[in-house]
Amino acid sequence: MQSLDSAFWLTCAGIIGLLVLSAFFSGSETALTASSRAKLRAQADKGSKGAQRALALTNDSERLIGSVLLGNNLVNILAASLATALFTRIFGDSGVALATLIMTLLVLIFAEVLPKTYAITNPETAASRVATPIKLVVLMFAPVVAAVRMLVRGLLLLVGVRTDPDSAILSYHEEIAGALALGHSEGTVDKEDRDRLLGALDLGHRMVEEVMLHRSQIETVNIDAPPAEIIAQSVNAPFSRLPAWKDEPENIVGVIHSRDLMREVHRVVTEAGGDFSAVETIDISKVARDAYFVPETTPMDEQMRQFLQQRRHFALVIDEYGALLGLITLEDILEEIVGEIVDEHDLPTENPITMLDGGAIELDGAMTIRDLNRAMDWSLPDDEANTVAGLVIHEAQMIPEIGQVFQFHACRFTVVERSENRLTRLRIRPM
Repeated sequence: MQSLDSAFWLTCAGIIGLLVLSAFFSGSETALTASSRAKLRAQADKGSKGAQRALALTNDSERLIGSVLLGNNLVNILAASLATALFTRIFGDSGVALATLIMTLLVLIFAEVLPKTYAITNPETAASRVATPIKLVVLMFAPVVAAVRMLVRGLLLLVGVRTDPDSAILSYHEEIAGALALGHSEGTVDKEDRDRLLGALDLGHRMVEEVMLHRSQIETVNIDAPPAEIIAQSVNAPFSRLPAWKDEPENIVGVIHSRDLMREVHRVVTEAGGDFSAVETIDISKVARDAYFVPETTPMDEQMRQFLQQRRHFALVIDEYGALLGLITLEDILEEIVGEIVDEHDLPTENPITMLDGGAIELDGAMTIRDLNRAMDWSLPDDEANTVAGLVIHEAQMIPEIGQVFQFHACRFTVVERSENRLTRLRIRPM
């Protein structure tokens, strides 16, 4: 009777110990898979050894999960077997059902829900704490896990599924963008903050042609014009830099900076004793700086680096044939991050979007889709066109007439004004 009592208590102690191990494996799995690698990296950079070990473990998630699942199933099956043997000895054949019921409740509550709830509440802290013992478990089960991995891959290969964990590279851009979108929808991230962060993330995926000022809107100067005329145009222009052309408007031979020009005017007039007519002796070609050309397919983040390295703020955009397409400035790129930048020299402009009754809006067809999406919090696609007018033409597969109406991307587009082949005014109503 004494030996039976000892065996009973030893078996109960064994079951409890196995349940504790099961809780450890379950919580560790949740902590290591739910923890943010970015937060672990930040903790590791501050000197946390546990975070460093957790990062190292999550580098090979397949081996980590295989080892934890192996340990978890091993202790769960062993605990269930001990409980069945114990209850069968006490209650006979009915002990099997009783053991199943009791072990299911114990495993569910104490070995699954409780540890996983704690781990999901504090994933990075829990991951740092369990990293060291889990590393030992991974090393101990490494041969078995490797064999299981080979078996699983072989079975999947039989049904035509190829697995390559190394090719599943985490897209941090998509992860951050998704987190920002979720935070904005839940009200924890302001729209302005979301737009700034997404703008910075998107620089590497957007080309300079998407934000450049089109050549039809560029103010240029004829380098062969009288110096007094060029000076007047430079002083009255809202821009500090003006592209200079020779013979034909698209033949850009330099860029005139108003500061360089005024410095030269001051020198010539001073030497002439204050006679302003001396400006006619200025050689504009010597004042103009060399033009800086960039291809239209240059990513904006790369162009910003080039601007900073070369100490330039202004570039002319050309296509593959060398034809002028437009110009881009450092300010244009920065505005993709922080929004519109207006200084005391900018001309006052009206709001490009006019709000109408019923949720409809009117806007200039040259407005970019990206600016419209940011202003209205929409998600119109900009893969095939940069401007709203370009999107309408692309979807319509024609140049629409005034009054034509189109429905696509959950919006109703109406052509309000058209100048030659350009759609200058559009009305949009969300469906």
